[in-house]
Amino acid sequence: MFTTFEEARRYVEENNVQMIDLKFADLGGRWRHLTIPQSQFTPALMEDGVGFDGSAVGLKSVKAGDMVLVPDLATGFADPFWDAPTLSFICATLEADTKAIFPNDPRNIALRAEEHLVESGVADRSLWGPEFEFYVFDSVAYENEMNRSGYNVESGEAAWHSGAGGHGHYIPLHGGYHAIPPKDTLYNLRAEMSLRLQEMGVPVKYHHHEVGGPGQCEIETPLMGLMEAGDTTMIVKYVTKMVAHRRDQTTTFMPKPLYGEAGSGMHFHQHLFKGGQNVFYDPAGYGLLSQTALHYVGGLLFHGPALLGLTSPSTNSYRRLVPGFEAPVNAFFSVGNRSAAVRIPRYATQPDQVRIEFRPPDAACNVYLALAAQLLAGLDGIRRRIDPTETGFGPIDADIFSWTDEQRATILSLPVSLKEALDALADDHDFLLAGDVFSEDLLERWIAFKMDEEYYQVRNRPHPYEMELYFDV
Repeated sequence: MFTTFEEARRYVEENNVQMIDLKFADLGGRWRHLTIPQSQFTPALMEDGVGFDGSAVGLKSVKAGDMVLVPDLATGFADPFWDAPTLSFICATLEADTKAIFPNDPRNIALRAEEHLVESGVADRSLWGPEFEFYVFDSVAYENEMNRSGYNVESGEAAWHSGAGGHGHYIPLHGGYHAIPPKDTLYNLRAEMSLRLQEMGVPVKYHHHEVGGPGQCEIETPLMGLMEAGDTTMIVKYVTKMVAHRRDQTTTFMPKPLYGEAGSGMHFHQHLFKGGQNVFYDPAGYGLLSQTALHYVGGLLFHGPALLGLTSPSTNSYRRLVPGFEAPVNAFFSVGNRSAAVRIPRYATQPDQVRIEFRPPDAACNVYLALAAQLLAGLDGIRRRIDPTETGFGPIDADIFSWTDEQRATILSLPVSLKEALDALADDHDFLLAGDVFSEDLLERWIAFKMDEEYYQVRNRPHPYEMELYFDV
């Protein structure tokens, strides 16, 4: 939004801005923020930053937790959800003493991934299109105590209400794809979300009801650069939650909030450009893909198990990654096949549009780490000339769920649990260290955090369904 501090300061004065909000991503990928009055928005802020405790958000150790936030002026946007006129910035994080860029900040890692792409000589730009799937519920309740555990979500669209009587326009199981009103009760909500996003500088391609009957939605944006895609993802999650909250509803990007219903992924469309030309395009190639693109696919699939430790990094991710829900559980590529880990969109046939889509990720990821990791895996495939066909990754243009178990066993399976994915990441991460994009310290911190705070915490608790299965043994 701004190129100089003087531009930003002039905007503050002309628009009577009273608060400056400073946002940044923690290790897990959630936004945090602190706020200063406009009187503190001075040139000194760009030099000294605002101090905060990086250890409290997983970025540093307690013994050396001091860090500072400095706003990235280009990311400024008017925040429509505050009573006081507020200008928000996404921030860079710096070391408190030296004011050097903090290398393990997720957004800084994404920035280095872009720089590494240019240094590789393969391309000078990457374009990304994350798809935003989420559920909107009317209410949610959950508890986890020593003697009780459970949850309940409610949606006015859900077919489970049909037996109680009412208007009769409920969405059946798996029946929500492009549902139309009156079944689709969320169109005004999505329209407001889309309008707010556009006001904040985020272009919207379209929005619609998704497959999940009780409130699943999708908003899609045009393809954009890697850093812009990361920042946009954070803004989309913020806006969709805030708009729903203002209407006394609630938004979740949780990968699998409902048993037996479609989960929410965050598929990443992606391709590379050099000198304005799409590096992935070859009119004679399979799916119109060049050999470079196929090597990129080879890298994604070869490193797929490790990638999932960053792109599908929750225990709940593996409730979604099960057969039968268009969720990829095997490492192969294909044209148009939605059960493939890498899908080549059949409709993207123009030279500048040909691309691939990596389908395992979900929005539980730290988007900056997920973007950087995918790019590095693809570049490693190009560097090592990993041919996806020679390495057994397809193409497979068939419904593998109609195959026998013996046939499916010929395809590499992706991890079926968070622990499997994190173990794969621990064993296979040298490709992430290229160009000093990731560090061993960050990866060790990530794996330890995910294992100790999430995997073991879920594993060690009795599951409510176990009471039904085993209480009478």
